[in-house]
Amino acid sequence: MLEMTIESIRVSMLNHQRVVILKEKEAERYLPIWIGPAEADAIAVKLQEYQVPRPLTHDLLGNVIGALGAAVNSIIVSDLQNDTFYAKIILAVDGKNLEIDSRPSDAIALAVRVNVPIFAEEGVLDKAGLIIDPETGKPTPARDIPPEELEKMSAFRDFIETLDLSDFDKGKPEA
Repeated sequence: MLEMTIESIRVSMLNHQRVVILKEKEAERYLPIWIGPAEADAIAVKLQEYQVPRPLTHDLLGNVIGALGAAVNSIIVSDLQNDTFYAKIILAVDGKNLEIDSRPSDAIALAVRVNVPIFAEEGVLDKAGLIIDPETGKPTPARDIPPEELEKMSAFRDFIETLDLSDFDKGKPEA
């Protein structure tokens, strides 16, 4: 497992879909994950330290976990199958770790609220990790991908190619 940070939240210029960009903490590899607008807003609200008058859904989830005597230890982006990312919320309950299946967007929104680390499995980064070319600013796969596998990922590639990455090195979250 590799620790990740949230580099930014981006919007595709083509279809206005949101993507959260995770960055490997100890390297220059990035992991883009498609997320819904509500989850993008939930993450951005917390990252930008915007105060809301009432708890949002992910605040509520964190409060319920705490009220039940558990604590969130971390979240893990654990798998990528058929263009769908999977995540786990790792809870400490009665001295044991409990893994809860989650969408990555919800797990990340919870992680930023309870201030826990975000991890990604190496296999996920092998499948979908990107490196940004410093000269062109264009994303390229972090590994050589066989042509037949690249064809399966065409929707993913097309989506990434529509992102505006001109300010990628600034590292400031966007809403």
